[in-house]
Formats: sequence, structure tokens, C-alpha cells
Amino acid sequence: MKLLKQVLGIDVAQKELVVTLGRMHNDLTIELYAYSVFKNTEIGFLKLTEWVNKLADKEIKVRYVMEATGVYHQKFAYYLEAKKEDLSIVLPNKISNYMRTLDIKTITDKTCSEGIARFGLERKLDNWVKPKEVYSVLKQLTRERRQITDERTIVKNKLHAEQTEAIPHLSSIQRLKRRILFLNTLEKEIKNEIKIYIKEHKDLIADIDNICTIPGVSILTAATVIGETNGFELIRSKKQLTSYAGLDVKEKLSGTSVKGKPTISKKGNRYLRSCLHLPALSTIKWDDNFRNQYARIVVKHGIKMKGCVAVQRKLLELIYVLYKNKTVYDRDYEQKNSVLAQKA
Repeated sequence: MKLLKQVLGIDVAQKELVVTLGRMHNDLTIELYAYSVFKNTEIGFLKLTEWVNKLADKEIKVRYVMEATGVYHQKFAYYLEAKKEDLSIVLPNKISNYMRTLDIKTITDKTCSEGIARFGLERKLDNWVKPKEVYSVLKQLTRERRQITDERTIVKNKLHAEQTEAIPHLSSIQRLKRRILFLNTLEKEIKNEIKIYIKEHKDLIADIDNICTIPGVSILTAATVIGETNGFELIRSKKQLTSYAGLDVKEKLSGTSVKGKPTISKKGNRYLRSCLHLPALSTIKWDDNFRNQYARIVVKHGIKMKGCVAVQRKLLELIYVLYKNKTVYDRDYEQKNSVLAQKA
């Protein structure tokens, strides 16, 4: 029986790599024939590749498949890339959606690695390309800023609580105010560093300038979206992008008796969702296209948040289109298309 493909499915954790080795024969049958666990360290990487080379067929190259799990997969991905191995990194929502189609009763690290191996054997996957350093730096800086603003919110809430006490403690209030001033200084420093970093990269300047032609979208928002998506490296469609951000709609329907309320999944990148909230409110205020979409949804459903989320989704998709097409925002684009369609 001829061998068609070999795949190593990798479930990545902070301290270990749980792996399953599988192969597909020319009659399309799948065989998962080896399983092991290795440390998520340089020594573990070496032992893992030696284990694979010992068990796998030498005539067909093994494809390593893993999901993008925060930062824990990065070191091994860079190691495989340096070794010129075939590597595919898949968005987590694609793996989780695939896992639901399998008859798996209990989810464990082992079954996850088996599911990833099956996914790699059944699908035609692209080779992963190491992201440019510029995207990693943007992600680090924008996340650091977000952590500071989150901490500042907590401190402000503590200050408000202290000030509303029957007998406020003055020294505590003074310390909280000093912490807020300190966090403000740190945020300003990071924002300046982001601007300077962008100016040092000509391609990045052009992309961010294009994105910032959207009313309400700032340099910070553009930098966050580009950084969190690694320049939309793994994104192949607008639908995939909204799912990655957790802005896709989930709805439970079963027959005539079960009809769940549609909600966004929130199973995605929270930094993307949060960075779009204020820009969405601004575009609703200043742009007719977004304002009209918001009004239609609020009139139909009577829920303002639903309209705001729809605008966030449209905004993210628009940023993706402008980035990919290297173009600027045209608020009359939809109207022009409608006129052209009528003339055709």
C-alpha cells in the first residue's frame, strides 16, 4: 500500500508538546500509529525531531501541524523553520470546529493532538512563514499599553471607592493618584514609541496611513490590528478574520422547539475585539455608511450593543480589505457600485 502523507499533530502547552504521528495511504485510510510527550524546550525539540525521524517513512517528508496558542508555540515553530521542516500553523477556531465533527467523548491533550494530526492529513495546508519582526514588536507594544490601561482602570475604581468612603483615608487617596499619574506617563511613553517605530518602517507607514483614512480609526488601532494578525498572515477571508477575533455570530437552532438567542462567540482574540470598540462608536458618529448600518440593526432588534458589534465586525473587515489591496477608504464606494450595477 502506497503512502501519500505523513503528519505530526502537536498540541502545545506551556511546558510540554503532546504529539501524534499519523499517515494516509493511497486508499485514503488514516492511521495514527505513534504518540508521545516532549518538553517545550530546546532539548525537547531535538528529542522530538529525532523520534519523528526514527519512526516516519524516509521517502515522504513529515508535515508538522500545530495551532496558534498564544506564545507557547512560537519557539518550536521558529526551531522547525530554521530546520526547514514543513510546518503549518492553524487558527485555533478551525481546529476546534473540526474537533466537533469527530466522535470524541473526552477531550484530552492526546485526543487534541490526534485531532490535529487528522486535520493535517485531511486538509491541504500552506507552509508557515515566520512573521516579520515588525509585527511582533507592534504586538508587544500594543499589548503592553493595553495592560497598563487595564491596570489604570482598576486603580481609578479603587480611588473612586476610597473617595466615597464615609471617612476617606487621605494618604491612600494620594498614593492612588500618584499611581494613576505614573501609569499615564507609561502609556504616553509607549504610544510615542509606537509612533517612532512606525516612522522607521516605510511599508508600515503606508499601510497604517491607508487604514487611518477610515473615520475614527487611529494609529494605535491600526497598529493593534496589524500586530495581532501578524499582517493578516494566517487570514484567507473576511469570515475567517471575524471568527479569529471572536466577532462571529453563534446561534443554536434545533427543530421548532429550540431557538437560542444569537450572540457573538467571543472565542477569539480579545485584543482585536477591545481595540475596535471605541473606533466603532466614532465611525457611527462620523460616517453615514456605518451610522446607517447601526440604525438598521437597532431598529430591527432594539439592541444598541448588537448594532455596535456589527459595526466592529464591518470595521475589521474593512481594515483587512484596505491592507490587502493597499488602498484608502472611499465612503462612496458602495454607492458607486450600486450605480454601476444599475447601468450594467
